[in-house]
Amino acid sequence: MRPLALGVHLMADATLDQDLQSLPSSLRGLAQRGTARSYRKGALLIEEGSLGDNLFVIVAGQLRAYSSDARGREITYGVYGPGEYVGEMSLDGGPRSASVMAEAPTRCIIVTRVNLLTHISEHPEFAFELLTKVIRRARAATLSTKQLALNDVYGRLRLLIEQSTLDGAQMEFTHQAIAQRLGCSREMVSKLVKDLEQGGYLSRVANGCYQRLKPLPAR
Repeated sequence: MRPLALGVHLMADATLDQDLQSLPSSLRGLAQRGTARSYRKGALLIEEGSLGDNLFVIVAGQLRAYSSDARGREITYGVYGPGEYVGEMSLDGGPRSASVMAEAPTRCIIVTRVNLLTHISEHPEFAFELLTKVIRRARAATLSTKQLALNDVYGRLRLLIEQSTLDGAQMEFTHQAIAQRLGCSREMVSKLVKDLEQGGYLSRVANGCYQRLKPLPAR
């Protein structure tokens, strides 16, 4: 089991002040009630099934929410960056619904449930923002479940590629990251991507970076 909060340390006051100013105004007041922490890449901030009621406001870096099975296979629910927060699903007192890991060196401000409730009592409009965030993530989870149930691995890969390459953008995912998002093995992703490259649908620009050359086949 990966140790929680590996490489955590307190932030300097000057860095904290800069980070607070970088947050959206709706989050700044809440973050001022929290405690700043810094995590190195690979640190596990939240473990699925554990109890906790802290909210993590991201001021720098990147966090990934995921679940894993006994074989070590993972499914990624979302990747979040500065100005976003994670941990809101356990504010009802229930167990954590997913694990959260730092995908890069990350700085967060940790807000307790007590401080969050105090903030909402003084700024009730924030409750609507929090509710909107929960609804959006619930919808995203429903869509992910639907895709897993109704699409095969290629169908899920096709959807990810199409969403990631809108308007000529490049897809920047390693095979392992794609496998975690699709809930399959890295070997399966490598085989499918290789087939698409050989068919002239994808071109590898660099390691973990692909350009879509033409519409992908339905099957």
